[in-house]
Amino acid sequence: MIPAFSVVGKSNTGKTTLIEKLVPELKRRGYRVATVKHDVHGFEIDHEGKDTWRHRRAGADVVVIASPDRMAMIESLAGEPLLGDILARVRGVDLIITEGFKRGPLPKLEVLRSARSPEILCAGDQQLFAIASDISLNGAVPGAVPVFDWNDAAGLVDLIERRFLEADAP
Repeated sequence: MIPAFSVVGKSNTGKTTLIEKLVPELKRRGYRVATVKHDVHGFEIDHEGKDTWRHRRAGADVVVIASPDRMAMIESLAGEPLLGDILARVRGVDLIITEGFKRGPLPKLEVLRSARSPEILCAGDQQLFAIASDISLNGAVPGAVPVFDWNDAAGLVDLIERRFLEADAP
């Protein structure tokens, strides 16, 4: 099973921005990384008039578009998929980082930003393994959860390597 964790936090705290810092650092260290974004509002990657849009409009339940260097699959679903089912489809990577899924079963890296809220969203969650913040929390973190500076991608990836990518990681 591919190791995975979720970057969580309130909306507009910078979850995507943090992932944009972590992925290049992981890539620099030689890892292949997948990301999974949770979107409660729905999304559209098809555009009206394009061939894949026309295939879906014609009734295809699954549409795949492929080129020499990338592939995308658009699948119609009866309900929101389970995170485990999504992760089971990911192949060929060393690590999966999900964004959102704050109520999910994965270990969590919380983003806590002063511009949004100083309240720890996952306080008391046994899956919380680190916090990335621009706030000095001065011991306000329950348990032994380490707090990293929001800009310390290298330090966070050191922890991610130890926890998820070393041979004896859980």
